[in-house]
Amino acid sequence: MRKFSRPKVVVSRCLEFDHCRYNGDMIRSHVVAKLKEYVDFLPVCPEVEIGLGVPRNPVRIVLKRGEHRLIQPSSGRDITEDMKTFCTRFLDSIEDVDGFILKFRSPSCGFKDVKVYPSADGKGTVGKTSGYFGGAVLERYPFLPIEDEGRLRNARIKEHFLTKLFTFAAFREVKAKDSVKDLINFHTENKLLLMAYSQAELRRLGEIAANREGKPFKELASEYETHLQNALSSAPKYTSTINVLMHALGHFSDKLSSPEKALFLDWVQKYREGKASLCPAINTIRSWIVRFENDYLMHQTFFEPYPEDLIELNPVESHLREDLWK
Repeated sequence: MRKFSRPKVVVSRCLEFDHCRYNGDMIRSHVVAKLKEYVDFLPVCPEVEIGLGVPRNPVRIVLKRGEHRLIQPSSGRDITEDMKTFCTRFLDSIEDVDGFILKFRSPSCGFKDVKVYPSADGKGTVGKTSGYFGGAVLERYPFLPIEDEGRLRNARIKEHFLTKLFTFAAFREVKAKDSVKDLINFHTENKLLLMAYSQAELRRLGEIAANREGKPFKELASEYETHLQNALSSAPKYTSTINVLMHALGHFSDKLSSPEKALFLDWVQKYREGKASLCPAINTIRSWIVRFENDYLMHQTFFEPYPEDLIELNPVESHLREDLWK
């Protein structure tokens, strides 16, 4: 089992933390609830912070004279400048944040698919945009893992988010240690993960970590961080994941029987064809890592990029699902 750094995550306060929605509700998010054991959360509700209170009349984004404004229809109050001021002040006040989980489609917190209305009290919409706080977060932290609780219900989106989150948290600790040796160790342990995400960035990151020019650590870490963010900007393709699996197989090819190899390759082919998940092939490799005591692969984050407890099985595949024979 890996020892994981604790990410620092800003979260919309209405998600599992407080009854601060406009109607006094708190939104349930299984992902946020599960993460509480592994993450240091900083909850925030921009609408409450600018004095709207709970409960409150809702706000919406309105198109006025070609400009988006944040309006409270019941009062006609324009709170755009108050919200902009809060966003700047809050984001200036936080340090070393690793990611954000925001409220889905909120006019303040939503980071995409937020409705834009033609007027304060009109019906219908004229487009979609980011909420004011969500948009400010995207502008300030374009490379950080940023998601809403709606999108995190998707298994692939959640996997990519968690991988980035725990990788960036680990790198934050590397920066704090101010040690080239720790940077090299980080790079070594993440080689297969980076191979899955971007082979081009893996090569560049390797060159940076080698530090042949003898750069000071802070300059080196800053350059490494930029390319690490680039590498993890998009989720890996399944073909790249298969390439990593075959690379890992090469560590054991002279130690395995033909039937063992054939069984593994069959799982890889089923994964390629979309007939099986990645788990059987990954677990086969992990069993060989233990069996042959391969220290290099044992420490590769590719095989456990985030805490295993955060992996959720589809209820359809679980024996805990509803008993249809009762």
